[in-house]
Formats: sequence, C-alpha cells, structure tokens
Amino acid sequence: MAITDIREFAHLTDADIDELGRELDTIRRDVEESRGAADARYVHNVIRLQRALEIGGRALLFGSRYRPVWLVGTGMLAVAKIVENMELGHNIVHGQWDWMNDPEIHSTTWEWDQTGPSSQWKRAHNYSHHTYTNVVGMDEDVQFGIIRITRDIPWRPINLAQPLANILLAATFEWGIALHDWKVTQEAERARGATDLGDLRREFVRKATRQVVKDFVLFPALTGPAWRSTMSANAAANVIRNVWAHAVIFCGHFPDGAEKFTVEEHERETKAQWYLRQMLGSANISGGRVMDFMTGNLSYQIEHHLFPDLPSNRLREVSVRVRALCDKYDLPYTTGPLSRQYLLSMRTVLKLSLPDRFLRATSDDAPETSSERKFRALSRVGAEAQAEAVIDPVTGRRSGLRSALRRLRGR
Repeated sequence: MAITDIREFAHLTDADIDELGRELDTIRRDVEESRGAADARYVHNVIRLQRALEIGGRALLFGSRYRPVWLVGTGMLAVAKIVENMELGHNIVHGQWDWMNDPEIHSTTWEWDQTGPSSQWKRAHNYSHHTYTNVVGMDEDVQFGIIRITRDIPWRPINLAQPLANILLAATFEWGIALHDWKVTQEAERARGATDLGDLRREFVRKATRQVVKDFVLFPALTGPAWRSTMSANAAANVIRNVWAHAVIFCGHFPDGAEKFTVEEHERETKAQWYLRQMLGSANISGGRVMDFMTGNLSYQIEHHLFPDLPSNRLREVSVRVRALCDKYDLPYTTGPLSRQYLLSMRTVLKLSLPDRFLRATSDDAPETSSERKFRALSRVGAEAQAEAVIDPVTGRRSGLRSALRRLRGR
C-alpha cells in the first residue's frame, strides 16, 4: 500500500523534518518580503502578451478560408489559450497575485477561459488537491474518473478502457476538469449538510454555455463567410490547449517518483511533514525558460506544491534553494524532460489498466507506487533504528532516502 510512515520512508528523524520545515518557512518568508514592482510588471506583461496573441489570432481567422492563414491564426489562438490557462488563470485563481490588491488580477474576480467556473475549481483544486496531495481516498485527483494511477486503488473491469479514456480525456481536458470540479464541490457541500445544490448546477451550466457560445457561435459568426473555418480553428485551438494542459498536469503528478500516501499518514502529520509530503508527491519538468513559461511555471511542480500562492515567476529561484535542501537531507528531487515524464506517466496509465495479477511488482515497490516497507529488506535492524541511522559513519554525510533508493536499485 502507499506510504504509511513518511518519517521512515524519508529516512529522516523528527528533528530533521522539523528543521526542514523551518528552512522551507524561511524560503516562503524571503519571497513574500521581496515581492514588488518587478513581479507586478511581469504579470501585467504576460496579460498584454496573451491578449495580443488572442486578438491577433482571432483577427487572422477572418481570412481562415486560406490554409496558411488558418494555421497561423489557430496557432496564435492556441498559444493564447495555453498562456491564459497555465500562467494566468491557474496562478491568479491560486491567489498568487492577491498581494497586489488589483481588483482585475485577483483570485476572487478572475474568470478563466475554459468550461468550468473558477469558483468550483478553487474549491476542488486549491483546497482538496493541495491540502490532501496524493493521499489515497482524500485527493480526488489520484483517481481522475476511471483513470487508475496507483495500485492502492482496487482494479475494476472498467479500468480496461482507461487507455482510450485517457486519450479522450486529453482531447477534452477542460471538460474533464470542469466535471471533476463540479463533482468534488457538490460532495464538499453535501458533507457540510447542504441539500439544495441547484446554485452549483446553474453556475456550472452558465459558465459552460457561455464558453461554448463564445467559441462556436459568437466568434465564428463575426467572421462571416469564414465561419466554418473559424469554428474549426477554435475547436483545434481548444484541443491543442487541452492536450498540453493534460500533459503538464500528468507530468507533475504521475511519473515515477511522485509518491502516494495513506489517510493515516495524513491524519497525524505536522506542518513540516506536510511540506515533506508535497516534496515527495510531486515531480518537475526540465527544459528551460520557454518550457517554464508555457507550463505556467508548473515545470516547478514541487515548488508550486510547497508554496502554491507564491508568484509563479519566482519559482525558478525557489527551486535552487529547494534542490539544495534535497541535497542536504539526501532526498530525491524528481525531475526530467517532459518527454520522459510523460512517457512514465502513460506507462502507468497503460499498465494499471490491467488486473494486479498481470503485474509483477507490488504496491510497496512498484515504480509508480511504493512505501517504507520496501526498504526493510535492506537492513536487519528495526524501522526505528533504520530511521535514526541518518549519518554515514564512513563519510560523515547524511544517508537518507536518495541513498536508500540507490542501494535498493543496486540490490
């Protein structure tokens, strides 16, 4: 099963974890105290760029009956939608720019360019996902619809369809997110004792209707004789945006090394252990500044999960300090090119569509799911002694999870 004792799994003492938490608090405080004009200028420049791309793309679609114009216009519109969703919508609704007190660029007022209402996404994502990241049974993102991505979730016959379902999910990702968020929000309201959920349904229908009318009625109609090619361009831009967002999200949460946790582990965790869970449950994407921008800086998924409300443009510098902490405490820093992270994620989707009897590893030592129990064969001493033995007696260096994983692979 998933990790039940994060202290034992990480090969750290309670004192180590507490100190790690204090060092991460310091990073947060340093960024908060240094936010200022340069950060505000960054987000305003991104908004100007995004709007220029969208206006330019939609203007070109007046000539979309000509194939080259269609291609350029569709490409510009697709990039505009990606930037709006990833670097603007996602991050603004997270509250990353609330410190500016700008009524336009604020988590309570921004409505992003996709099917689901921002308010329902905030409830499902900002709270449920970021609070219970990768806790099996609490984080709904661990099982997105019928997509099984950990052996801790029992196999069902419908999982045989998940390779095809995943392709459909990628192409219609905005709808998958919207329906997922609506479901999670309804469940949260029922848990609070609400019986009339009509307002949530009407909010969802209004936003979805407005989005469909905008992309497939209003803007095509504005281009007159080119309405058919404009409609196809809007559809293509949406699919490109959806596939890209799907890839970025899966690469940040489901490649090898993004660990899963039990409810019991979550229930007794401290703030420092919550930090540690975010570090062990997330994965980054390497690729440089263009990749960072086009992913909304979710290429720094580890740092985003540690500090979800810090400005996205600061995560690159934060990553240097987080990586140094991983070196200090001998913790893995899970990162890799998008192609590698995506292939690992898709391998998990394909593999776990099969019943467990066809799989070789167990949920304690599989590449996509592991627990502290897989290390116990490495040592004859008990788990407590193993957790305490964090300093290599020969080199004097800390011997933590990263070293333990190397020893396991060697064995």
